[in-house]
Amino acid sequence: MAKSQICVAIVTLTLLFISSIYADDVVVLTEDNFEKEVGQDRGALVEFYAPWCGHCKKLAPEFEKLGASFKKAKSVLIGKVDCDDQKNLCGKYDVSGYPTLKWFPKGSLEPKKYEGPRTAEALAEFVNSEGGTNVKIAALPSSVVVLSADNFEEVVLDKSKHVLVEFYAPWCGHCKSLAPIYEKVASAFKLEGDVVIANLDADKYKDLGEKYGVSGFPTLKFFPKNNKDGEDYDGGRDLDDFVTFINEKCGTSRDAKGQLTSKAGIVESLESLVKEFVSATNEEKKAVFNRLEEEVAKLEGSAARHGKIYTKIAKSCLEKGADYTKNESQRLERMLSKAISVVKADEFTLKKNILSAFA
Repeated sequence: MAKSQICVAIVTLTLLFISSIYADDVVVLTEDNFEKEVGQDRGALVEFYAPWCGHCKKLAPEFEKLGASFKKAKSVLIGKVDCDDQKNLCGKYDVSGYPTLKWFPKGSLEPKKYEGPRTAEALAEFVNSEGGTNVKIAALPSSVVVLSADNFEEVVLDKSKHVLVEFYAPWCGHCKSLAPIYEKVASAFKLEGDVVIANLDADKYKDLGEKYGVSGFPTLKFFPKNNKDGEDYDGGRDLDDFVTFINEKCGTSRDAKGQLTSKAGIVESLESLVKEFVSATNEEKKAVFNRLEEEVAKLEGSAARHGKIYTKIAKSCLEKGADYTKNESQRLERMLSKAISVVKADEFTLKKNILSAFA
């Protein structure tokens, strides 16, 4: 079977992460779906924004809180329009600055502009008043580990963990803009047991900030397993920049949504043996299998865990014949298309990726 036929089922895995802190709580609106969602049987608060806009980035975490809190309110929609992408739609509603917030009453496409404070609480009060609801802002769970003087050394100096630390100040505008992105980074790697995404209020814990040379906010430092003095993070501050950095430094294979990529689980040092195993005759396969077991026994860490999957697959090939990899890959694809836990999704994806090496 060609590798392309057993690639990771990315689209179906997306469904597994709907519990993520920032997953679809704010409805993305476009020309195609705007009038299907807005002006119907519920009121709608819509944010018209631009991705590059600083004020929009500052509003983002508050608007996400609002969306999460009103997610189950059937009479209200919380939506957003990217005006860089949807210029005609934004022009239709006379959007001239960002962010612009407009309320569309139930059954109407004639909005009124929201001019109030831009906190989640103030927005919720407005929506409740206009929409006839009584929703309170929900406290969202976070995947970012909060550091303090009490736990800093325990978490950051743990030599079994790779730790990325954001030193921030609560009043810092750039820190507020980074917050929703940093939360997504933490969410993307939350299933990686040896990767920690953390932050420290360096305004409150000034001594720790000074100890690590923090002179501005936010300052990001990476503490890998082998260097607990810390390394400056000088990369970009978009989600993809962080994800690329963590994958390169920590040997992980996650995408921005936290899903395993097609490279996850692949142990390059075993690839030549696998090719030899696949091309060997039935009589020769047993000898190659023994060598594969010997090589796996030399591996450490995550490579050792993944190596065991290689040997299990090779053993199944010996016992079940040439059709095993094809049948097993198809079975895993079916499982991945179902609503399964993220842990099971990781397990099945790893095996599916490794199966591709035996194709």
